[in-house]
Amino acid sequence: MSIYHKVIGEGYPIVMLHGWTLDHQVMLHAMEPLFEKRSGWKRIYIDLPGMGHSESQPSIQNSDDILEAILRLLDEIIPGQPFVICGNSYGGYIARGIVRSRQDTVRGLLLMAPLTIPEFDERVVPQQTVLKRDSNLISHLSPEDAEGFCSMGVVQGQTEWERFRNEILLPSKQTNYEFVNHIRQNGYGFTFDISSKLESPTLIITGRQDNVVGYHDAWRLIEDYPRATFVVLDMAGHNLQIEQTDVFNALVHNWLNRLESENFRPMERAGII
Repeated sequence: MSIYHKVIGEGYPIVMLHGWTLDHQVMLHAMEPLFEKRSGWKRIYIDLPGMGHSESQPSIQNSDDILEAILRLLDEIIPGQPFVICGNSYGGYIARGIVRSRQDTVRGLLLMAPLTIPEFDERVVPQQTVLKRDSNLISHLSPEDAEGFCSMGVVQGQTEWERFRNEILLPSKQTNYEFVNHIRQNGYGFTFDISSKLESPTLIITGRQDNVVGYHDAWRLIEDYPRATFVVLDMAGHNLQIEQTDVFNALVHNWLNRLESENFRPMERAGII
């Protein structure tokens, strides 16, 4: 099965899963700056099937199948190894499925604006709100680009636009929409309950103005994760890592520090890192 993945660095595996119709770049740009002064981590950025450089597969009909495909990939590239997982939006939904399926080996979880309720009509989301807008910038965008950016942008400035274009808009144009739309209609939600306990350092970051998945539904996850930090960021929508980069970075550094204090010491003793 052809699932594209990019590996950077050596050490403790940390798996990155992007959102629906995107590719690994959204996670790469969010996470790589955090490892500039941090060693001992093997970052694994994955393109989900039918998205980015990963081929669509006739055998993949729904989210259950996507989860199985990612689990098979992990069993190939980090067989039996403990690892940490990060998921953005739909990638967060898949990440929770991985936690349930690999409870013996998952040692930490990061959820960024996670999808928790597949059916949009059943989600609790705030009204769309724009808190900062560069009208001159918006007026110079094509109607299509402006619509895409403004549909979910809470902070609509030059920096946010450039990152949205490079990490969200352009990657989404590589998606096989016939394939993903079939999954959307055929089984976007898992056929089983994915809630499961994880007693490892967890970080859940949500956007106060996220009109795609909201923040309210994610709060219900808190009891599954006794070691969780839960954050709702103001002036942040679904692309919170772009709109509130400094706070995002500080929170993830804190999470990585917690992980290192628990997971790295046994590896050092074993001579792995």
